[in-house]
Amino acid sequence: MAQEGDIPTFKCVLVGDGGTGKTTFVKRHMTGEFEKKYVATLGVEVHPLIFHTNRGAIRFNVWDTAGQEKFGGLRDGYYIQGQCAIIMFDVTSRVTYKNVPNWHRDLVRVCENIPIVLCGNKADIKDRKVKAKLIVFHRKKNLQVSFFEIIVLFLNYKHIHILNNFSVLRHICK
Repeated sequence: MAQEGDIPTFKCVLVGDGGTGKTTFVKRHMTGEFEKKYVATLGVEVHPLIFHTNRGAIRFNVWDTAGQEKFGGLRDGYYIQGQCAIIMFDVTSRVTYKNVPNWHRDLVRVCENIPIVLCGNKADIKDRKVKAKLIVFHRKKNLQVSFFEIIVLFLNYKHIHILNNFSVLRHICK
């Protein structure tokens, strides 16, 4: 944990396949706006997210990484000194969930005991390809992974799901 001013600061790495909603997740929290047009992240973008809790403010510098292989060449370098992570997948796309173990493997290869929150985005869409009962990756032995379904479309700065994600990360980053 670093201190920027008097605010405890953590490096949070945000990973997952392209098109799962990683950038929208961050920008939705920062500005409240929802971007409908998909624009692939090139490399990494770092966004500071500040949360006000009953114990004071906390900052997560969220490293929003490229999900598409062709844009992620330096990915391992972005993970270095990560203190927590979010792996995002899209519940309307089986392949994005099937790739969760790969994202997890890459994260823990660089950051051995990194605490992770797994997020299944687009949970509002009725035509789910990944049914809730089939989401079991986070239940495997010895994994420090929590799971939440989210709906980035409906997030606002007080939305319970985003707060849960970061509350869990804050708790396990102590």
